[in-house]
Amino acid sequence: MKFGAIDIGTNAARLLIGEVEIEEGEHFVKKISYTRIPLRLGFDVFENGKISNNKIVEFSKSIKAFKLIAEVFQVTELRACATSAMREAENGKEIQKRIKKETGVDIEIINGAEEAKLILSTFFLLEEDTKSPFVVIDVGGGSTEISIFKKGEKVASRSFPVGTIRLLKNKVKPGLWKSLDKWIEANFKKNIEYITFATGGNINKIHKMIGKKSNEPIKLEEFIDLHSDLAKLSVKRRVSEYQLRPDRADVIVPAFEIYEYIFSRINTNEVHVPRIGLSDGMIYNLYKKHKRKKG
Repeated sequence: MKFGAIDIGTNAARLLIGEVEIEEGEHFVKKISYTRIPLRLGFDVFENGKISNNKIVEFSKSIKAFKLIAEVFQVTELRACATSAMREAENGKEIQKRIKKETGVDIEIINGAEEAKLILSTFFLLEEDTKSPFVVIDVGGGSTEISIFKKGEKVASRSFPVGTIRLLKNKVKPGLWKSLDKWIEANFKKNIEYITFATGGNINKIHKMIGKKSNEPIKLEEFIDLHSDLAKLSVKRRVSEYQLRPDRADVIVPAFEIYEYIFSRINTNEVHVPRIGLSDGMIYNLYKKHKRKKG
């Protein structure tokens, strides 16, 4: 069975067509088609509190296009989830209704906890060490989710309104960094060494740029070196010298800043990048839902 997942983020909207396969008793999400549109809803929301009329038109066209692609692939079910920008947009609910009327697609506006839960649902399908204490950090355009695990069980989780577009637009309130520091201090044990995992489009790109193989972690010094190199360049030069898309070139340095801020406070020396995201979790959850129906 093929499923479609539309992830409407703060920086981009993405459609993943995928199916869940089983190999040697292990489940994994096989990606069949991936389409990304740089909608950048956060630029409107964090500046003006709502999504502009021009952006709503682009938004609706994007969802129509995604629906047509999903129909071509004959997906069993299509699910759409929107995160930080739509959560905060004054006209988010109104847009949700309008898009359902225009496209037939019912967008779910999910909270940070649900977002983290969906991302983590596929994390446990990976061949990673989940018995040792570990942390998963997901940095998006509008929010950052941090989840801490011991013996495979989640012991603490929090979503912070600190994201790449928010940082780029100087819309992160100073008090939020203190709040993040306090939460880390209260929930991370100083005598425990946590394995660090990071998810999100920017860290996936950083992992590729450093030239790492799929299961190979990034050393902290490699991370800091690339951050330093990119921070010296204008957005235009990041595009030309590193072949980055413009909508990646401007947010990648704020992403470095957020990850580095957290890494420095949890004393990590390396970071693992499983290259999973919200859409993978949505595919896996659609699969489980249909398995339950059949069962």
